Amino acid sequence: MEESVTKISEEEFIFRAIRRLRKPPYLGIHSVYSGFNQAFKEHFGKNPVEVTKKMAEEGKIVTRPVRGGVMLYVPEEAPKGKESALKKILSPEEDS
Repeated sequence: MEESVTKISEEEFIFRAIRRLRKPPYLGIHSVYSGFNQAFKEHFGKNPVEVTKKMAEEGKIVTRPVRGGVMLYVPEEAPKGKESALKKILSPEEDS
């Protein structure tokens, strides 16, 4: 059993962490408060921030900055971002 656990990839580890550490009704996990960062460091001996940033840049996960860390989401479960102020200002006015 232990041998199969050590062969898990970093990506699979992150996806499992998001699905198994989240607490309903939340769809994501806090990187620090969930224990994810510490577990990643213990398992891989690496900094999880670099790996999660890279996965977010590749669109494999979604991160949202929050106090004390970031929230990690599976892309299809991530909350939709709010329309930016710049987009609202520059868009044509709607007739009311």
